[in-house]
Amino acid sequence: MEPIYTELATRIGLGQSERIAQLFQYIADPREAQLLLALPGTAPDVAKVLNFTEPEVSSILHSLFIKGVVFPSSKSDPPKYKMCRDLVQFHDASILWPDAPREFLDVWQEFMEYEWPEIAKNFNKIFPRPFTRVIPVGVTIEAKTHVLAFEDVREIIEKANVISVTKCTCRLTARKCDRTLEACLQINRGAEYNLARGTGRRLTKEEALEVVRKAEEDGLIHVVMNKQNVDQFICNCCPCCCQTMPILIKHNISVIEPSRFAACVDPDLCSACGTCLDRCYFGAIVAAEDGTTTVNTEKCMGCGLCQVTCPTGAISMKETRATDFVPEKLFN
Repeated sequence: MEPIYTELATRIGLGQSERIAQLFQYIADPREAQLLLALPGTAPDVAKVLNFTEPEVSSILHSLFIKGVVFPSSKSDPPKYKMCRDLVQFHDASILWPDAPREFLDVWQEFMEYEWPEIAKNFNKIFPRPFTRVIPVGVTIEAKTHVLAFEDVREIIEKANVISVTKCTCRLTARKCDRTLEACLQINRGAEYNLARGTGRRLTKEEALEVVRKAEEDGLIHVVMNKQNVDQFICNCCPCCCQTMPILIKHNISVIEPSRFAACVDPDLCSACGTCLDRCYFGAIVAAEDGTTTVNTEKCMGCGLCQVTCPTGAISMKETRATDFVPEKLFN
């Protein structure tokens, strides 16, 4: 491996990973890698530093933008470009590179299988809160609960200015299930970014709500950034391919926070059909000897998937955490 690719991996805190260096090698030839290391900067600035022509720099920057490793700022003219800042940004953007070869996606999956669990464990120690959180599925929650705008899928969509849908980067690489692939909603800035790259498809609000309904039928969990302003994405995550769910389920590493709600079973309405047992990925629902179920609120992530398919309406979502549980901004 050429040192320049190890240096690129070091830029996002993973210089020890040969797979991350290999991924950069797929994306950038040595000349493009040299340009990446010269960022941040405008095209004219980078051209002067590297002694490239400005048209050549502009062409390379556009190519790397499409590949998901550089990001322009609209705050300056000409725009100032920055390299991807961390693993999460590199993962989510580069996997949607339209011309990504299958080998590239396979190396990403190898990284997620063999390196990500230990890195996630370290993230859990370093950062005060997880990056993402669950929000309940779009079903009716009892009126006495205090549902806030940033945890209501329908309201988030209704308030959005721009919405697009992209393929799920996790299912695209892992291929461990046949759940809906085109399922991740991008909101406002996230939508504009993906539309500009050609990696997203613009949706109307009605179309976005249909994506949500299909996701819930597929048993997918809504996940957003762990802050009150939902202006980037609504992922619809499965328990087998996702960056966060398997880490939590298999390794008990909390890289995602629950919603403010937990499921509650009315024993008088429970028919002991067992449907909710299959819908709960977190082992939070327990069956008694008579077949009726109870919920371990400590394990419940408050996603509401169990409520969607309960045939007797025995399951409701109860508020179990205060309204200030969700921080105003990430790492407040």
